[in-house]
Order: sequence, then C-alpha cells, then structure tokens
Amino acid sequence: MKRLFGTDGVRGLAGEFPLDGETVRRLGYALGEMLGGPQRDGAASRVLIGRDTRESGPLIEASLSGGLKAARAHPCSIGVVSTPALAYLTREGGFAAGVMISASHNPYRDNGIKVLGPDGMKMPDSKELTLERMVLDRPAHDIPELPLREAVAPLLESPPDGLLDGYRRHLVAACGGVRALAGLSVVLDCAHGGASGIAPRIFESLGARVRSIGCEPTGRNINERCGALHLERLCEEVLRTGADIGLAFDGDADRCLAVDRTGRPLDGDFILYLQARRMQRAGRLRGDAVVATVMSNLWLERGLAEEGIRLIRAPVGDKYVLERMLEENASLGGEQSGHIIFLDHFPTGDGVLTGLLLASAVKTEGLDLAAIASGIRKYPQVLLNVRVREKPILEHHETIGPAIRRLEQRLAGEGRVLVRYSGTEPLARVMIEGADEETVRSAAEQLAGLIRREIGADG
Repeated sequence: MKRLFGTDGVRGLAGEFPLDGETVRRLGYALGEMLGGPQRDGAASRVLIGRDTRESGPLIEASLSGGLKAARAHPCSIGVVSTPALAYLTREGGFAAGVMISASHNPYRDNGIKVLGPDGMKMPDSKELTLERMVLDRPAHDIPELPLREAVAPLLESPPDGLLDGYRRHLVAACGGVRALAGLSVVLDCAHGGASGIAPRIFESLGARVRSIGCEPTGRNINERCGALHLERLCEEVLRTGADIGLAFDGDADRCLAVDRTGRPLDGDFILYLQARRMQRAGRLRGDAVVATVMSNLWLERGLAEEGIRLIRAPVGDKYVLERMLEENASLGGEQSGHIIFLDHFPTGDGVLTGLLLASAVKTEGLDLAAIASGIRKYPQVLLNVRVREKPILEHHETIGPAIRRLEQRLAGEGRVLVRYSGTEPLARVMIEGADEETVRSAAEQLAGLIRREIGADG
C-alpha cells in the first residue's frame, strides 16, 4: 500500500502534508538522489518542472527545486503548462525527469506532484515506492534550506525553435496538418487551467472558429464550475452559438470530454467507442482491441463487441491503462473520465490531442456525433463512497466478501459489481451497474451499508 503516491501522483491540500514545504523539499532531494546527481560528463541531471494555474504552484515549485538543487540536480522551470505538454517536452528535450505540479480536476486549494520519467511517462509503482521510502522512512537528511531566490528554478531557456513550438507542431501533424479544421465551429472550455494558453491557439491555427471560455485564470478559479467536471456552461454555449462541437479540458488538460451539437455531454467511453471504430476501419487498431478501466460502462464492452473489437479492462488510473496497452500491444486506451491514450502519437493522455482528433473526425468525415450518441443506451451505474477506518482485503472479509460474491452471481451476465479502495483517501468505492436502475441503486445502497457497519469510520 503506497503512503505518499496515489493513482495519479502525490495529492493533498496545498501547505499540508504531504504538500507542506519540508515534505516537498525532501521529495525533491530524493528525486535528485535517485537520478544520481551530477552525471559522468559533469553536467547535473536536468529536471523539467511545470505547473498549472493554482496560486500554490510557485511555492511548491520553489520547495521542490530547493530539494533538487541540494541533491545537485538541475531544475528547469517552464512555468504554466499542461501535463501532456510537459510530458512531451521532457522526452523531446532530453531531460532526466519531469515534474508536473497540479491536482488535475480538483479545486484550487488542492495541489499535487506528478513525477515523469525521461520517456515522458509516469513513474512505475516500484519507483514511486522507492521514492516514498527515501522521503518517509530514512532518517532526516540535513538538507540545506536555500533562500527562496536561490531555490526557485530558472525559467527554461528554449532552444532556437522553441520546445513549445515543437509540441504545437506535434499536435498539428496528428490531426492532418494546417487548415485541417477550416470552418468548423468549436467551443473550448479550458477550466482556467493549463490549456488556457495552448488550446485556443492550436484550434485557431487549424482554421476552426473558436469560442473560448474558462481561459481567465486567477489562481483560485481553476475547475470552478467549468471544465471537464462541470459541462453545464459548455452545453449552454454550444447551443447558444450553434457550434458543431464543444470540448472541455480539466485543470492540467490531460483529459477531454465533449458536447455534441444538441448540447448532449459525451464521456470518455463515447470517445473510445468512436475512435476505436474509426481506427479499426482504417486498419490502425492493433489487435482489434481497446484498453479501458473497470469503470467503463457495460454498453462500451457490448458495443465494441458488435464491431468485432475486444475491450480489455485495467485498474483505474491512466498509468495502469498504459501498462496494459503496452502488454497487449494496443494502440488505443483510456478512461470514462476522458483520459484517452493514442499510443501511435504519444504514450500519455492528452486532452488537447483528444479534442483535435475528435474535431477532425467531425470535420473531415462529416460524423454526426449527436446521431451516433442517440443510438447508445448506457447501463445504469451507481457509485457510492464509504469512509472507512481500515482497509482489509474485501474479498477475504468474512461478511463483505460473501455479500459481494452473492451479488455478482445475481447480476451475472446482466451487470457488474466493483468494490475497491481509493488510492488516496480512506474510502471504499462501491460501483454497481445493471439493466434496471432501481435494482442497481438498491443493491449498491445495501452493500455500502454493510461496508459501513463492518469497517466504516463511524462504525
């Protein structure tokens, strides 16, 4: 069980453990040590640091940079950027590691730290566990606390053609080149986050008529009633402007959800379904398979099966989706939440890339997303959270285990039962789906009630 890292890096309230200054500084020092400090050629290990628009980002960056410098690593700051852009720049710029300071879709008071390897991919669990032990278990190091002016990482000096320009060219090439979206009407909601300075410019450069919302970050309004978790305003703007499509990103722009021309929200399952069909017909869907998580709705599995496509399920978390994609040699994978990985383009989810490819399908193929979505019937899915005081193995629990198995037998062939713990909070998550909403809700409430009585925090 990890104690510092969750399913998507380190998360918490900014200024409190594990995002207090000392713990972050220790994390920076541990990462610098892991990278080996100065290399044989005498150059320090370079670490690229980016952040989203939260007001706590610069102080966290300074603490992290101070730890890295104390370990004789060389932090470089690129300022406000999206997580996918940072991943691309880490790999293409030849950095030893990348660090993104962001809490993704969470409110501004939260923040987080995602550590990327030199390939731009998130660190595997084994390395995260090693970092945890270096931070939490070893005797405290006498890490010099640098003055703030010395601790802050220098702003990256880009090569002549600019790393960010290279990222933009990568996106343009992925969706067919210049003017690929000419005449398409698009509404973009950038969640007042990392996509604010990137997405509108990319879409406009491709010829789209863009209406942007959520592009005025204040440090405190990231994800506030906007972005991928709050589609209401985007739906209204698509209907008001008569746009062809609406696209919403989260705070660090590694996920994307869509809205069709009728104002109907479309989740990551829909995007996976649409892109899987397109890629299969073009001969680009390796193994006729798609990797999704245990949370993807049963309709996706059955809808893909009708197209001759297998759905392979992975644990929740885009890093686990990627691991399974690599194992299966799959070219497409993602999550219901909108993390979509197009492995032929880059081994990480990129919300802007996902939006561009979806918009390109609407423009170049004349796809009517509303017509496709109207033919889909999702299975009712109920998700309940139970705060727990301990985390025993649920399948082995003398009362909870048999209850889960009885419910699985009852729903066999017509539904699914998923009970798991949160990776970052003391929560048990109960998800049940099936053909009848009333039956599903009743079963979920009964199982959640049992978990509450047996291991609940108030039990």
